[in-house]
Amino acid sequence: MSFIRVAERVFLASLKSAAALVFLAACASGPQTVRNDGSVTGAAAPQLAVDHFLKGANAKDIQAMGTVFGTKAGPARETMDRTELEKRLIILSCYFTHDAARTIGEDRGTDGHRELRVELKKGNMTRVTTFYTIQGPGSRWYVDNIDIASVRDFCGNPGTGRSGR
Repeated sequence: MSFIRVAERVFLASLKSAAALVFLAACASGPQTVRNDGSVTGAAAPQLAVDHFLKGANAKDIQAMGTVFGTKAGPARETMDRTELEKRLIILSCYFTHDAARTIGEDRGTDGHRELRVELKKGNMTRVTTFYTIQGPGSRWYVDNIDIASVRDFCGNPGTGRSGR
C-alpha cells in the first residue's frame, strides 16, 4: 500500500471521528436558551421570571426585564422591534416600581400559562396584580402578560394615594 493511500485512510478516519464528536456534542447539548448576544434568557421557574422582572423594574433596567419578557417563542427581544420593546419596558418599569412584593398565589392558566398573583406595595398603596408566564424554548419561563390596570396609580405616584383597592 502506498504512503498516499495510508495518509488518505488516516485522514478519512480522523474526519469521521471529528464528525462523530460534533454530532454527539450537538445531541447532548439539548435546547439552547443562549441568545445572539450570548446571554441566557428566561428563568427556570415562573416565580423566578416574575422576581427577575420586578427586580429589573425597580432598577429601571430594561435589559434585565427584557431577558424574562417574552412568549412561548422565547424572549421578546428576539421577535419584537427593539424600539417598540424598549418603549413597552420603560412604561412597564414605571407601573411596576414598588417598595415590596409578595406572591400570594399561583395557578395553572390557559394554553400552558402559569398565573401568579402578586401583592405590590408602594408607599401606603397596596395592589394585587396578575403576572401571566409561559414556558418557552429550553424549558425557560417568560413573563408573557401582566394586569397593568390594577397598578395604574403606581406610575408617577410617590405612594401617597389611598390604601387598598
